[in-house]
Amino acid sequence: MIISKENKLTVKQLHKVESIVGEFDCSIQVIYGAHRNIYAIIGDERSELMVNRIEGLTYIDRVDRMESVYKLMDVRSELAGHRSSLGGVKVGEEPLIIAGHCTIDPKNPGYLYETAAAIKEAGAHALRGGVWKPRTTPHSYQGDTKTLDTLLEAKARTGLPVVTEVMDEEQIGIALEANIDMIQIGTRNALNYSLLKQVGKRTAGTGTAVLLKRGRHMGPIDEYIAAGEYIVSKGNPNLFFCPRGTLPGLDGYRNHPDESITPLLKQKTWAPVIVDPSHSVGRSMYVPACCLASMAYGADGLIIETHIDPARGIGDDPVQSVTPEILQRIIKDARTIWNLSSRYTGSS
Repeated sequence: MIISKENKLTVKQLHKVESIVGEFDCSIQVIYGAHRNIYAIIGDERSELMVNRIEGLTYIDRVDRMESVYKLMDVRSELAGHRSSLGGVKVGEEPLIIAGHCTIDPKNPGYLYETAAAIKEAGAHALRGGVWKPRTTPHSYQGDTKTLDTLLEAKARTGLPVVTEVMDEEQIGIALEANIDMIQIGTRNALNYSLLKQVGKRTAGTGTAVLLKRGRHMGPIDEYIAAGEYIVSKGNPNLFFCPRGTLPGLDGYRNHPDESITPLLKQKTWAPVIVDPSHSVGRSMYVPACCLASMAYGADGLIIETHIDPARGIGDDPVQSVTPEILQRIIKDARTIWNLSSRYTGSS
């Protein structure tokens, strides 16, 4: 990757760099960081002549070549200094808490409005709400684009940034047009490389964050990090990893809890880790313990399904959602554990 002396290259300077790498059958992908841009060389970057010509430009500081499979996500890359954020909330100062409905009820928007106000009072930083839903059977409720208006109204009433899942290019466009603060890539699309590239490309330079959940069938940690590389390599480094339970299942839990991979991710990559305990354990009674375990493992935050009246929710809410009162206790205890774990992880 190419590091410029200033925070970003001018249009003329970028064209010059692109002309050089083009002679070696390579191209440039701009990574739009919060404070500086990074210029990734796409293609075979081993040519010494190409590197020498680039480094000979007066406005180039250096060219870094990474041996890692994931050159941008690697903890040693220039992007290691990038600080991801969600709606102005920076990661690292305290645990980032996202809470809200699994699925927005199109017939009862008031539930989301009440939940949004309650989670804000409880101390959450952002509101989640499922507009479109991937379901195992086509006969189950698939979501409704009209509920996006409900999510946006909840945002307007509370000022909370909002998070929702997208599953195809059309939904990406709708979400971006609505200024959704964070786009979620769910477990079923965690290895949908075409979608990951489109999300990275279309959110580049927009400030929109991306929450990449871990696939249920995903194996090696490197495979998960490489999935994140697809998004970042298309221009958006505002990426968050989200462990949410994997297979094989564990009796009594919805999935096999995988919050323990947090330190493994942090050892290899710079991206923050936001754990989803709700889908991991799948029952509200187990969610608080999974939240605190996640903090002990060094997670940067949590995304917790919360409903003002879980029994009246739809989707997974009746089974998985905690009440705002329980959320408030979780946030208080999570902050305590986060402060304790930072002594060992150096996260604060």
